[in-house]
Amino acid sequence: MKKILLSFFIFSVAVFAQTGINNQPAAKILSLENSVKTFKQVQTSRDFSSYESVSSKKSAGLAILLSALLPGMGELYAGDYSSGKYFTIAEGSLWGVYYGLNTFSNWQKERYKAYAAAAAGVNLQGKDASYFANIADYMNIDQYNNEKALEQNFNQMYNTSQAYWYWQSNTDRKTYRNMWVNGEQSHNSLRFVVGALILNRLVSAINAARLVAAYNKRQSENLSWNVSVGMNNYQTLPTSLTFNFQTEF
Repeated sequence: MKKILLSFFIFSVAVFAQTGINNQPAAKILSLENSVKTFKQVQTSRDFSSYESVSSKKSAGLAILLSALLPGMGELYAGDYSSGKYFTIAEGSLWGVYYGLNTFSNWQKERYKAYAAAAAGVNLQGKDASYFANIADYMNIDQYNNEKALEQNFNQMYNTSQAYWYWQSNTDRKTYRNMWVNGEQSHNSLRFVVGALILNRLVSAINAARLVAAYNKRQSENLSWNVSVGMNNYQTLPTSLTFNFQTEF
């Protein structure tokens, strides 16, 4: 009996020792896998990116408005006055011509009116431009009224007492006519100057808009920034956000 118990004890110890030896590598592998799972971070990220162009762009509408007010100012606003200065110079020159022609025209007008009063007995009160044109073509009011009566244009006839004139000679009438023609030509020349002023503004406005477009294009090419927003998810750590800001010049 004692031999049987002793044999069973020895067999149990041997089996236990062998089992422990055989299971040792498996335990180590399991422990290593748990450690890896503990420290390994499984990361999932989301990226949200946006690209924006930031530039000190200028308004073409404002440039046009400035050139309309004073030619050359739109170009100055656009940052290129090298061509704008010529529009400003032209503007000043045209206004000088306008002032000169207007002054000369007014002087001529006063001159031929004064001559008509002195040489033809014209009463200058209440007379319009057509009256001063008519007295240049007719020797007197009777000649004029008779012609309008023959044409049956009675509504164009003048009142003899209010619109009287009488040239003493055809030479006087021609002298007056030359004065009147010179005055009218000077006055009509003002229209061309006004047209030139309008054209100068139009060309300056177009040029200013072109310069603003070129300026804005250069700004878009030379200055920009990039913003990137990312979301990172970790298995063992809290979710985090990342921001990236990049500027290009």
